Amino acid sequence: MHAPASAQPSADLAELRARQLEAEARQAVAEAERAELLARLPPAQSKPLSGAIDTRQFGAAGLVRAFDLARELATGLCARLPAGRQAALYDQATAQGMVAARTVDGALARLADDMAERNKALQRYLDTQRPPGSGAAALPPQLLSVLTVVPATVRAGADLAALLRSDVTVTGIGYGEGARSLFASALAQACPERISGLGAGYLGELDWARYEKLLGRVNALAVHRAGYAQRIAELQALLDAAKGEQKKEFAAVAQAALAQLKVVDAFLESLRAGEASEKSPLFNAARFLGYSERTAGSLVLDIDLRLEGMSIVKENLFTGQHLRLSGAAFLWYRLHEPDGRLLAAEVLRRISRPVEVDLRGSGAPSDFWSGR
Repeated sequence: MHAPASAQPSADLAELRARQLEAEARQAVAEAERAELLARLPPAQSKPLSGAIDTRQFGAAGLVRAFDLARELATGLCARLPAGRQAALYDQATAQGMVAARTVDGALARLADDMAERNKALQRYLDTQRPPGSGAAALPPQLLSVLTVVPATVRAGADLAALLRSDVTVTGIGYGEGARSLFASALAQACPERISGLGAGYLGELDWARYEKLLGRVNALAVHRAGYAQRIAELQALLDAAKGEQKKEFAAVAQAALAQLKVVDAFLESLRAGEASEKSPLFNAARFLGYSERTAGSLVLDIDLRLEGMSIVKENLFTGQHLRLSGAAFLWYRLHEPDGRLLAAEVLRRISRPVEVDLRGSGAPSDFWSGR
């Protein structure tokens, strides 16, 4: 009677054990299926961009809002410029080029005038000489000192050409340099009549009238140089026939004249008049002189700008990818008179509200996709 009673609990225990194992197996399968589903779902993520162009996903999409802010700031800055005055954007390399170009242009004019006077003085000296063997006529001390000293203006003019011998190189800082160029174009678009120069880019290299005028100065100096060389040859003939103290005097005058001629030759050669490239000081001088004339009297607008775009990307298995785009712009500027006086200075900033973009094209207004 007792054996069947002990067998019954054992059978119940085995059945409970089997059910427990079955439940654990179902739970393990459910957890595996859940883990597999979670692995397939892309995690939602929010990542602000640093302002650089990320071509791996959405290219320049994050900069669209910053682009709009740049145009907005340009319009606001145009309204802040004094009425009746034009402004030119300040660029350090361009400013240095303008100063050097004016220096070279002035040196050409001064050298031509100086060589004309030297030619007259040397001709007077030659005219005062008696026939060979009769001795030299007495010369005013001032004239003799002029003939035997290399004028400082000639030496300075030759040194000035070195200002434009090397290329002017501007090194950009990634996206920041692009932002400045973008803002300059936005200013020119917003108020073209108020902006006399953008400070960089094309400055008038194709202004042939300006280049021909500068070449005329070079040719005038070359003509004076040729006349001076001819008179030196005449002086050399007198030197060969002279004797004693007269020969010493002729030698001193000829030596000084030859030194002046070499300096002028070095200056003309350094201009590279026959070369149309950025390595030619004459080409650069023509380029910057035209820009200098067009911006004469304009206010100087010195700006710094930082533009950043922020892309917030959200991915979901059921709704797909969505973008939220925002932008930030920081502008600080200083407005000067050409003599350096500060007229105005201001710091501006703009942050745009995020725009949600459905990548299928329906999540943003039409002007976002084709805005100009």
